[in-house]
Amino acid sequence: MFASHTKKRPNNIIMGSIYDSQILDMFEVGIENFKPMSDFKNSKITFQCKPILVFSGDQFEEEFQYRRIKTFLIDFFVGHKTNAVALNGLEHCIQVVAYEGKIYFRSYRIMLKKTGTKYYKVETEEIGPRFDMTLRRTKLASDDLYKKSFKQPTQSKPKKIKNINVNKLGTRLGRIHMNRQDYQRLQTRKMKGLKKDGSKKKQDKKEQANSEHMEVDLNTNNNDDGWITVNRKKHKNKLDSNSTQTKKVKFYEKHLLND
Repeated sequence: MFASHTKKRPNNIIMGSIYDSQILDMFEVGIENFKPMSDFKNSKITFQCKPILVFSGDQFEEEFQYRRIKTFLIDFFVGHKTNAVALNGLEHCIQVVAYEGKIYFRSYRIMLKKTGTKYYKVETEEIGPRFDMTLRRTKLASDDLYKKSFKQPTQSKPKKIKNINVNKLGTRLGRIHMNRQDYQRLQTRKMKGLKKDGSKKKQDKKEQANSEHMEVDLNTNNNDDGWITVNRKKHKNKLDSNSTQTKKVKFYEKHLLND
């Protein structure tokens, strides 16, 4: 920032930004209706208070030069980066208004007053400085250099690690993807009380071998198409000894007659 005063350009201020040892944007403005902070007889804000920036006016959105000066003022007043700001720390408000070719700069102190409820009553008080700016000359960077200034180096970018999160306590938690388990093949702890004796296993095998037998009647159940109806009896227990199930089995008649 450079200030000068000449007959041709009185109350002149040149503001600019530098990127990679090159001039990025440069603005020349004229100051009018200046009023310093000493003229405002009231209490001021605390030191290094982060301000709230309010931009008003359609020119900041429509005209290209005003969009660039808006980004410059944001970078100039942004200060140090913070993740969160306490409500009591919001003390300073800067309002910049673009109207009819002029830029009006105002500075306010925010006061939070109690109302007896959980909500505060917000009041503002002008603390200065106050001045009006007229945009005289500009020197803007090329589009390639302007886009390059927004790029971040690869070292500063945090590397994204998949399936790893960090909780509020700083503990790293990982997620592992596995195939669906087959619980039928799951090996559990073997207990002696659940094991079967050798004599019981032999009896179960004998019951399974004698549980089914088939009866075929060639005279009554023979069909013309070579199919034979088979009555299959299942003797699972004493209560179900008389149950039958009909099943069709294909036999060749010549083999049956030979048998």
